[in-house]
Amino acid sequence: MAPTLAGPRDHGLFGCVLALAAALRVLVMLGYDTARLYWYDSFTYLNTAVHMRPQGAFHPAGYSWFLWALRPFRSVELVAGVQHAMGLAVGVMIYLLLRRRSLPAWGAASAAVPVLFDPAFVRLEHAVLSDTQVIFLIVAALLVLMWRGQVSTRAAAVAGVLLALAGLTRTATVPLLGLAALYLPLRRTSWRAVLALVVAGALPLAAYAGWYAQHHGRFALSGSDGVALWARTMTFADCSIIKPPADQAALCPNGTVLDAASEYVWDPGASLNRLPGDRFTHNDLARAFALRAIAAQPLDYLREVVRDTSLAFTWEPVAHPKRMSPTTAFQQGSWPLPSGRPLVDQVRKEYDPDIRGMRSVEPFASILAAYPYPWFLHGTLFGVLLLAGGAGAVLRPRPALLPWSFAMFLLVAPVAALDFDHRYVLPAIPVTCVAAALAVRRLTPSRSGGYPHGYDHVARPKVTASGSRAS
Repeated sequence: MAPTLAGPRDHGLFGCVLALAAALRVLVMLGYDTARLYWYDSFTYLNTAVHMRPQGAFHPAGYSWFLWALRPFRSVELVAGVQHAMGLAVGVMIYLLLRRRSLPAWGAASAAVPVLFDPAFVRLEHAVLSDTQVIFLIVAALLVLMWRGQVSTRAAAVAGVLLALAGLTRTATVPLLGLAALYLPLRRTSWRAVLALVVAGALPLAAYAGWYAQHHGRFALSGSDGVALWARTMTFADCSIIKPPADQAALCPNGTVLDAASEYVWDPGASLNRLPGDRFTHNDLARAFALRAIAAQPLDYLREVVRDTSLAFTWEPVAHPKRMSPTTAFQQGSWPLPSGRPLVDQVRKEYDPDIRGMRSVEPFASILAAYPYPWFLHGTLFGVLLLAGGAGAVLRPRPALLPWSFAMFLLVAPVAALDFDHRYVLPAIPVTCVAAALAVRRLTPSRSGGYPHGYDHVARPKVTASGSRAS
């Protein structure tokens, strides 16, 4: 029988942690006069929420459905407020899962600290971006899959839906459904539960791809995967080795050298952007070239992926691309909306007439600017936690394998598909903390000299000296 969670008195430490995290978010709501909106991303999300038509390029509509649900309130400030609540909920889920797994209160609370107090997470909660929703859905799916020792058919189906919604929020997370399906048989889960996970996850994805095909003539979740992968190859592609056919040769490097793979998507001098028409109309051609380049230069591709992934572990954040200014703190100032963009005026008219550029508000902004979250927790400690989770996944794999495999995929997949970005690392951090906490718990000898067992340890009947089975 699974152990029950401790009583309310045993959660006092986490209650204090959660109260401080909530106070930080209230301070952010007071310190900035509106939600942060980013040109292109935020406005395409909001536009899709109004018109409910799948966007043809980068963004699937999962996050726009969330914005659509809040549209009657006509307030991006409310969007930010709800996302701050989701950020707190992620911390609560991490804590509850680890307490369920027999971790002490201080250990479970410590694992929730990064997502609750890291300014990078809190800033994303205050922006009209999909990151908070993706993190919420992934951690919720992990909670459902790991709550009990044996995953029931119903729990597997719920997790499948949650992972599908995560994939429809950010397509790079779709393979997490496959990782979960591979993990369940290792837990000796029934085939019905595995099938429920796969079907419950596949149906929403297939339905969305059909909806996308009605509007864009292609059964897919987005129309940018080929362009993104092509940009990834521009940092190493050598067409004298690749020998592309004539129709792909126009996508070879043309002498334009940029400092990050993602820059090739937008730079007008890049070979893709010199072709006639919109860059995304060449998505299939770009994918064909990229796959040919990777097959011809696999070690060069691997070298670029490893090099860019290593940027996640630096002591201080590295600017990548160099035009970006990575920061681990709350900022002061104003961030005006771009001028001369018809989409901005359209979204303001149709979603929230009060949409404006964000400004910091005193004295709250000065308090936030002095907030002392240690910068090295973004890189160095993340690497240590990832190694700890990996050790647990290898040496005692039952509890830590699923969150650690999620973390590794969330870390490497964006780099392999396009490029490194500090923002893309964030979804990997909460599941890394879960994996590391479980690994440390499982690998640390208990006071009795043995290793502690999580609640998922399957108790087998003991055999007495007489050969009979004790219950």
